[in-house]
Amino acid sequence: MTPPVTPSAPITPLTPTLQRVAQHLATGLTAQEIATQTALSPVTIRQYIRDIRESLHCPPRCKPPVIVHRLFADQQVAPPTADRPAPMLSPDELLLLRAVAEHSDARDIAVAAKLAPADLRAALDQLLTDTGAQDTTHLVILAHGWNLLTLEQAHATRSGANQ
Repeated sequence: MTPPVTPSAPITPLTPTLQRVAQHLATGLTAQEIATQTALSPVTIRQYIRDIRESLHCPPRCKPPVIVHRLFADQQVAPPTADRPAPMLSPDELLLLRAVAEHSDARDIAVAAKLAPADLRAALDQLLTDTGAQDTTHLVILAHGWNLLTLEQAHATRSGANQ
């Protein structure tokens, strides 16, 4: 299992340079796209992303949706504004959404979402379709714009899933 993100450790504030790269990540850009827009080398951008991940206490190989979630959750970047209303998601879909935002490994996502690993891809594809998200990073960005990944929402999702 992927080690969980350490929420109790204090977050290191991002430097202005890392803050700029984090803003690009928070819009859903890939490392290559950030490099192109900033005229920095892809190697430099990848190092900056590693530095951001370290500052947020994310595991070394965590994926962009997890990094983006932590950037918003730890208020390192401004939350997005929703450009459309949130879709009605079932408690199971909300649980999957949270799992995608908090875990990088497919098996860990499936376990957190209470899905059989073989069912994860179909459930995730359906969630992307239901939300109109292009990929999982975009899904996390949209979810933050809709306030679906707040601490209060996490508690409500877990309570609803346990009923």
